[in-house]
Amino acid sequence: MNLSLNDYISIFIHQTDLTVTNCVKSKLAPFNLAPEQNLIMMLLWEKDGMTQNEIAEKLLKDKTNIARMVSNLEKKGFIKREPCEKDRRSLHLFLTNKGRELGHRVIPITEDLNKLVCEGITDEELSEVRRILSKIQENVQR
Repeated sequence: MNLSLNDYISIFIHQTDLTVTNCVKSKLAPFNLAPEQNLIMMLLWEKDGMTQNEIAEKLLKDKTNIARMVSNLEKKGFIKREPCEKDRRSLHLFLTNKGRELGHRVIPITEDLNKLVCEGITDEELSEVRRILSKIQENVQR
């Protein structure tokens, strides 16, 4: 074996993701919200009424996984599902009052986490990170 564990960028990216996810998980625990569920909520706080398919595409997740998370969010009372008028097979997701209220409490926490993650990193460096990570995604998707 010529490469050591530290030579694999994919492992370093994975370890970084785990570190960030664990931090997010601990911050969201008091709200009964898992990190991946929070991603769905963030999309809905940005644009209420998205379809499950739109969310699956934006998060690069399979539809079954999204449906399971949406069901859990609905059981918690954060969202409600409504059939699309044009296509009854498609479901639109809407925030409940409880879900909107949750946003007022969680969005500041996610903003603080983003500041923490980006601390000491210039805008140019962040642009470079995005550019490189996009290239990695393209390489893997080929």
